[in-house]
Amino acid sequence: MQDYQKISEALKKSEGEKAKVRGWIYRTRSSGKLAFVTVRDESGIIQVIVEKGKLPDEDFNSARKALIESSVEIEGTIHEDERAPGGREIHAASFHVIHFAEDFPITKDQSMEFLLDNRHLWLRSRKLTTILKIRSTLTGAIHEFFRSHGFYEFHPPILQPSQCEGGATLFEVNYYEDKTYLSQSWQLYAEAAIFALERVYDVAPTFRAERSKTSRHLSEFWMAEMEAAWFDLNDVTEFAKKEVKFIIKKILEEHEEDLRFLGRDPEALKKMLDKQWPTIKYREALEILKKDGMEVPFGKDLRTIEEQRLMKHFDTPVVVTHYPKEAMAFYKPSDPEHPDEALCFDMLAPEGYGEIVGGSQRSTDINELVESLKKQGEDVSKYEWYLDLRRYGSVPHSGYGLGVERTLAWICKLDNIKDAIPFPRTMSRKSP
Repeated sequence: MQDYQKISEALKKSEGEKAKVRGWIYRTRSSGKLAFVTVRDESGIIQVIVEKGKLPDEDFNSARKALIESSVEIEGTIHEDERAPGGREIHAASFHVIHFAEDFPITKDQSMEFLLDNRHLWLRSRKLTTILKIRSTLTGAIHEFFRSHGFYEFHPPILQPSQCEGGATLFEVNYYEDKTYLSQSWQLYAEAAIFALERVYDVAPTFRAERSKTSRHLSEFWMAEMEAAWFDLNDVTEFAKKEVKFIIKKILEEHEEDLRFLGRDPEALKKMLDKQWPTIKYREALEILKKDGMEVPFGKDLRTIEEQRLMKHFDTPVVVTHYPKEAMAFYKPSDPEHPDEALCFDMLAPEGYGEIVGGSQRSTDINELVESLKKQGEDVSKYEWYLDLRRYGSVPHSGYGLGVERTLAWICKLDNIKDAIPFPRTMSRKSP
């Protein structure tokens, strides 16, 4: 490593201290005998002053010649200057260019489509670098949370012959002389696992062929899913609240300044942590909407527009339970006291971000499962292995999935979910 420091470490040094950094040119301009070069690495940016006569001529000429995104190694002395980014700059004693970049194609005011076409280069932007660092903390927090609560990480197949979210959004895959599908969820396999491990979780890619071009939908995204034996609906909803609060707390501990850079006020998130997050029933949500002038008939799932209107009444995430049974997936059981309601839930984020978690208690009634599968037009024979789970020692159990990108987009207050994943895949985009 040759004693190189991260730029964030160099910015903590005092006047006159030596610094040795390396990275990529972020901005550059020169005037006569001076070159002003801003250098970035993953930790931040720092201004470098390159003055003719203060270092070898070869180095000075390289500094003047090098374009944005050229990779460099620099040694020099720290000088405090409140005008510089971070309040400090390096006066270079050596300036070595590792690679002279060509003209960088990304300039100011490029369209979203252009930036998506050049995503492999746009990842270097301070905005995406910041988001990806927070994303890493988020997924790390998920692993820490579940392991601290006695969960085992369990890996399901990505190629699956039977699904749990309906055939309309399946991605079909040629499988030798047959066909199979990309995973919509790990759920059916997780239900098999709880009879061995009792509490399991996973963070994995998920695929939905949804024909939607909204700022909230991706065709390939990541879900953090859990399944637990002996959990009922109340257990699983309260556990979901604990997980999301844990994630927010971890991100606040490590990324307050990053959040501010993205335009998210950390104080708003802190206030949410100190409050109780309400749980309401679907029917209660309809009453709130009705008083707000929006009539939604019972039986209709809440769309984005209804979720956004509902969440104007709350300043924290809200759990909505007991959606109409007729609109739900086959594995969500009816409430014994209200058969037209399912024992399920969604967690909705405030500020217009909508659903970030969805889950349910699972049906343990094999006859109800078979009837629901038939009603939804499914071939019951494909689910015989799943029905076996109800034949041999069935127990109450529940689970949910947290959308990594949706949660990240809300926490970071992003305008578009495409910025919450390195290389977004949508209905109209499969590259780069």
